[in-house]
Amino acid sequence: MEDLGFGRGIVLVVDDSPDTLGALIEALEAAGLTTLVARDGAAALELLTRVEPDVILLDAVMPGIDGFETCRRIKQRPALGTTPVVFMTGLSDRAHVAEALRAGGVDYVAKPVAPDELIARIAVHVVNARLITDARRALDAAGRGVAALSPDGAVVWATPRAEALLADLTDRPDTAARLSRWLATVGGAALSDAEPLDLPGTEAGSPVRLAAIGRAASGDVLARVTPGAATSPSAALSAALGVSEREGEVLAWLSQGKSNRDIAAILSLSPRTVTKHVETIFAKIGVENRTAAAARAIRALGQ
Repeated sequence: MEDLGFGRGIVLVVDDSPDTLGALIEALEAAGLTTLVARDGAAALELLTRVEPDVILLDAVMPGIDGFETCRRIKQRPALGTTPVVFMTGLSDRAHVAEALRAGGVDYVAKPVAPDELIARIAVHVVNARLITDARRALDAAGRGVAALSPDGAVVWATPRAEALLADLTDRPDTAARLSRWLATVGGAALSDAEPLDLPGTEAGSPVRLAAIGRAASGDVLARVTPGAATSPSAALSAALGVSEREGEVLAWLSQGKSNRDIAAILSLSPRTVTKHVETIFAKIGVENRTAAAARAIRALGQ
């Protein structure tokens, strides 16, 4: 078999048909490719926690988690963002092609699969994916953390540095909501006018700043990801919950169990002024009592 230009790559085949698997494994192994097999979407997702293949061949219609949902879940993992997914469909399933591409697939082949055509398509997609990966590694080597974010806040891909900075942040509901709001604002503004987003850190990580630097044709926002400056609890609450800086100070102390009189003494305010701030805070964050307000504050601070 001739050199395909990308060495001995790894292919994951996800299909529940023994006949299809047998033919594909034979053709792929003959082309010098290492072939892994999963019989359904759940098995593929579990396998992908341990292995990063060069390309994934995915049956569109399978019992349990179908190919479309499997692909969407694969693309939610930053480490697999550039891994090409090629769908396999029956000749009568062409209506599924658009759905396959929307789910994150880069191509499709019709069953029964023609081995020569399949190998040629794999070669093209693997080489392209490796070029993209090399470019992102070059960005990372230059100290540039860059990520592509979908409109719903999912990380489509990220350089290793950006991935490390964003680890544990995007899975938090409060952070995901802020990220979605920021992306909606960025989507309707000139990039030069887009304000950066500062995300408070977790116990294990530092604050993070995202700055919009471009938009992909797909609608994803390209963002520079850098360590953010440490913020005070009051500033973090102000940014996260939409309260004023002074209200953030009051809420920060309230979340620590301080009474209005205690807060007044700490902040050199009158007790009546603190009471008014507390009432305004309740209205702004949609709670009815101090316990609920404290709980919202603690969640926003990631404590």
